[in-house]
Amino acid sequence: MIVFACFVPHPPLLIPEVGKDNINHLKETLEAYHNIEAELYARKPDVLLVISSHSPNHQSFSINQQPKISINFKRFGDLVTKLEFNNDIALGYKIKEATETEIPIILSSEENIDYGAGVPLFYLANHLPNCQVCIVHPAKELDYIQHVKFGEMIKEQIEGYNKRVAIIAAGDLSHRLHQDSPAGYSPRAQEFDQKIIKILADKDFDSLIKFDKFLAEEAKECSLRSLLLLLGIIKEINYEPQKLSYQAPFGIGYLVENF
Repeated sequence: MIVFACFVPHPPLLIPEVGKDNINHLKETLEAYHNIEAELYARKPDVLLVISSHSPNHQSFSINQQPKISINFKRFGDLVTKLEFNNDIALGYKIKEATETEIPIILSSEENIDYGAGVPLFYLANHLPNCQVCIVHPAKELDYIQHVKFGEMIKEQIEGYNKRVAIIAAGDLSHRLHQDSPAGYSPRAQEFDQKIIKILADKDFDSLIKFDKFLAEEAKECSLRSLLLLLGIIKEINYEPQKLSYQAPFGIGYLVENF
């Protein structure tokens, strides 16, 4: 059964050994993460299903089936932080077998997980040492409707599963909010972020499915397909969206939303 759902950003700067003093600029995001972690802990999940926007394959959805996965942030100069998790490969196979005849899906085997899933797990699995994970990736080249359909099919499999599953969708909003943004500045970047925030607040599922592809491309986001998957999973559940924080101190939109 599904016991929890949220959307969180994944900036490596949130990792203390990476961000160092820069974390002071992300206090609201960090506080929101702590609020999410406390509520997640109270829900006592057995599995954290993480939807990470950093996909190894853009043509197909993918599920990581490596039995044990590890996370580090060496590429950002952090030689200290290391995490390890047991993968719920039974859930991964269950989802793949139920969906492979209708949508493009592959199983991957990645032992080292990047920051797309690593940052959320660093904060949200902190007090869940026995919790397994299942890491699912969207497919950039598949359309919005297919993401929703995949989410609906994932929900069906979780409902028939004998474990308590929490859904954690991860991604950042626009990467072009400031003149010093990594992807350069776009005057439409803030438009993208505000539209996403309003759509989630209004539970306006139709607008998300019909979202302007040109605006999404202009914003250089990595969140829309993760959100489509997430809402495909929870849209028929009686949930209430709660925006816990939104910050963009480094020119990238960081949204924390509890469902």
